[in-house]
Amino acid sequence: MKNKESGAKDLYYTKDHEWIDFQGSVAYVGISHFKLTGFKEIQQVIFNDLTGFKQKGESIAAIKYNDYQVEVTMPVDGKMVKVNTDLLYGNQNLLLNHAETIGWVALIAPSQPFERNDLLLPKQYQMNGKSKYAK
Repeated sequence: MKNKESGAKDLYYTKDHEWIDFQGSVAYVGISHFKLTGFKEIQQVIFNDLTGFKQKGESIAAIKYNDYQVEVTMPVDGKMVKVNTDLLYGNQNLLLNHAETIGWVALIAPSQPFERNDLLLPKQYQMNGKSKYAK
């Protein structure tokens, strides 16, 4: 299921390596390729309770490989609209191969769709091809 166009139009990142691509009143949310460094494959994507309002920083999914797990958190306050069902039905490696395009995790309705506080432009997020926000 390819719902997100490969070219991001209004893309921002968080310091925790999530991305958000605003598309009017909704936005695609995903995880940066950098946060998946070290993953050879993705065995499972576990979505948390996806109903109702989610606050910025709240975990919406966990990505697992062997004993390693990373969380995908909300980059802004908002309501979940839907999840990328490809990640549920055996195509989890979309996150490794297309993390910042068709490998989106969730579609949300931001509570303030025009607010960009605490979000980073791609040029701010990346420095010489590496994230300066590496932990």
